[in-house]
Amino acid sequence: MSVDDPLEDTQLTFLLGMAFQLVLQDFVSRLDAAGYADLRPIHGLAFQAIGGAGTTGTELADRLGVTKQAASQIVDQLERQGYVRRQPHPGGGRRQLIMLTRSGHAHLATAGRVLQEMEAELAGRVNPAGLLPLRRELVRLIRSIADGPLPPLRPVW
Repeated sequence: MSVDDPLEDTQLTFLLGMAFQLVLQDFVSRLDAAGYADLRPIHGLAFQAIGGAGTTGTELADRLGVTKQAASQIVDQLERQGYVRRQPHPGGGRRQLIMLTRSGHAHLATAGRVLQEMEAELAGRVNPAGLLPLRRELVRLIRSIADGPLPPLRPVW
C-alpha cells in the first residue's frame, strides 16, 4: 500500500465497515447470478439461524437480534418463496418448527461455495500465504471487544 493512500488515515471502524460492504456486495452479486436474486442478506442469515434441525420463531428472532414480528415476516416471505416450511413442533403446544426446504438447503450449499471461492480470491489479492494472519487478528479483535458471548450478526437491510 502506498503511503499516499488516503485509506491509511481512515479510522479502523470505517475500514472494517467498508471491507464488509464490499465483500457483501460481491457476495450478493454472485448469488444473484447463481439464481438467487429473490433473496437478500437477511435471508441468508435466517437460513444459517434455522440450520438443519429447524428453529422456532422466537429462537429465530433471538438469533437474528430482531423482534418476533420481524422474524415472522421474514419466515412468511421465505415460506411464500418455497425456502422454508412450518410444521408442528415435536414438543407440542402452539409452537411451530421452521424448517428449510430443499430449496433452502440448495441456497445454503451455493452460498457456502460462493464464500469459499471469494475467500480464495481474496487470499490471492491480499497475501500469497492466505488470509490466516488476517483471520487470526480479526478473531483476537472480536474476542477482546466482546469480552464474553458473541452477539448475533445483525441483518443488513
